[in-house]
Amino acid sequence: MSVRIVYFAWVRERIGKSSEEIELPADVRTVGELIAHLATLGEEYAAAFAVPQVIRAAINEEHAEHGEAIGNAKEIALFPPMTGG
Repeated sequence: MSVRIVYFAWVRERIGKSSEEIELPADVRTVGELIAHLATLGEEYAAAFAVPQVIRAAINEEHAEHGEAIGNAKEIALFPPMTGG
């Protein structure tokens, strides 16, 4: 399954791109598994996802927890925690 991954803030800066289309392996079924998979794609990905539990996600523009199934998502956004006020 192919899905568009969109990166925000320092996740985007560390990876060096704002988005990409990737083919998901069959064993990647949840947001957490996606983050773990992305961390294996190279040094920049490993740096971006070194502390996976801080990464927030949205599936098709709706907040998603790490254990949530990706299903037939068209777009998954990955971003750091929001700060400020």
